[in-house]
Amino acid sequence: MRSFLTLLAVLMSNVFVLPYTAPAAMWEVPGDYATIQDTINDDAAVLDGDTIVVGSGNHAGALVDKRVEIRGEGQAVINSGPVHGSGLIQGFRLLAGSDGCTFSHLTFDGVDLAIMNGQAAHEVTVTQCVFLNTVQAISNWRGDDWEISHNVITGLRTRCGGGIGILVGDYLGGTVSDNVVSHNKISGVLDVSDSDCGGYNGTGIVLYADFRWDAAGAVSIEFNRVLKNKIALISDDPDTVDIVAVELTEARDDSDPHPAVIHDNGIGFNDLRGTTLQIVLTPASLDDENDISRNLGENRGHGLHPGAFKPE
Repeated sequence: MRSFLTLLAVLMSNVFVLPYTAPAAMWEVPGDYATIQDTINDDAAVLDGDTIVVGSGNHAGALVDKRVEIRGEGQAVINSGPVHGSGLIQGFRLLAGSDGCTFSHLTFDGVDLAIMNGQAAHEVTVTQCVFLNTVQAISNWRGDDWEISHNVITGLRTRCGGGIGILVGDYLGGTVSDNVVSHNKISGVLDVSDSDCGGYNGTGIVLYADFRWDAAGAVSIEFNRVLKNKIALISDDPDTVDIVAVELTEARDDSDPHPAVIHDNGIGFNDLRGTTLQIVLTPASLDDENDISRNLGENRGHGLHPGAFKPE
């Protein structure tokens, strides 16, 4: 009996020393705060794990440096936000500390770069959002474990670049892996600006290693999955800038052969029939380095087993 009581006392003492974790809070804009940025900036009250509920109406986006969920209710529209160094208007820019944040049920209308990370943010979720006529809708530079799913992207624009629905890539020589881009609908017209430079394509979804202008590109872009998306895009000036449904590109200033850095990615079960240029690989040898199969429209891989597209 004495041994049992001693054990019970030890167990009870362990229970009592467990740290207390405050429940996540929910903040309303407008209501608790006038703007999304005001909410994020309140370091004393708004903490990692909190939810910011954005009500109907037009709102400015924000610089995000916390792990928060930003969720729209009703007709919540992001129509302005921080200015990018290029002069383009961002919706949300993800900074250090934003790992694990979520964006959902928001409409982006009137911004150029809707969601873009400045730091290598990881485990970001973008789901059930609507993007209208952006230069780039969702840009994941250097991030791992993003989930980009069930979004609607309608119309894209160029500005001597851009015209991109969803980008996953690197230019600083890192590894980008385990991102999932699935069940998104990307459609409409690529609006090519009258003074556009040309010499490139817009794209619905792109995996991109940027080695141009002596950039470090990527060591590896691997184990990302692009699955069950529907892409139907046309360009209003294809002679200047055409549009591609899915693109895997290692952009280099020279034509010398290099070991592939975009490899072991799964591109499958996508409906690409509404786009003339459906799959473009640069270099073409990336066809041998990635699992590209079972897409409606242009198909590669001759019907790989569905298991090829499961997570590693």
